[in-house]
This record gives sequence, structure tokens and C-alpha cells, in this order.
Amino acid sequence: MTSADYRIESSHPLSSRLMPTAGAEQYLVRDRALAVALAAKSFTRPSGQEIRVVHVPTGEIVFRKASTIRPEAGDEA
Repeated sequence: MTSADYRIESSHPLSSRLMPTAGAEQYLVRDRALAVALAAKSFTRPSGQEIRVVHVPTGEIVFRKASTIRPEAGDEA
């Protein structure tokens, strides 16, 4: 395996207290469990965009955190 087997990515800048730098759109990680944990604890700027963990050698998406769009106060049924 290479030194960067998993990529945490989004089409918008990622942010997390656990990431080494803020504002990047992707991070490379060696360990799958670490990549998924970091992605799960991360968010995007602007908020609500999708975050994915991709296995770099195969291109397989191993984790996807879907966008979270909260309904407006008057839109609840």
C-alpha cells in the first residue's frame, strides 16, 4: 500500500478541529478507520455539502456523509 491509501474529499473546503489545516478540499490518510472517523467529524464551508472517503488505488467510495439541509421553521409537516 502507498502512504496515502484514502482521500477525504469534498467539492467545498473542509473544516474540523481534528484536521491539520483548515480550508483544503481533500486530505490524504493512510488508515481507513482514521479517514472515516475524520470525515464523520468534519463539515464543509459553506455547510451542508457532501464529504466522501475514497480508496485511492481503486476509486471506490468507502464512506459518504450526505449533505444535511435542515428544513425551515415553517416547512415542517
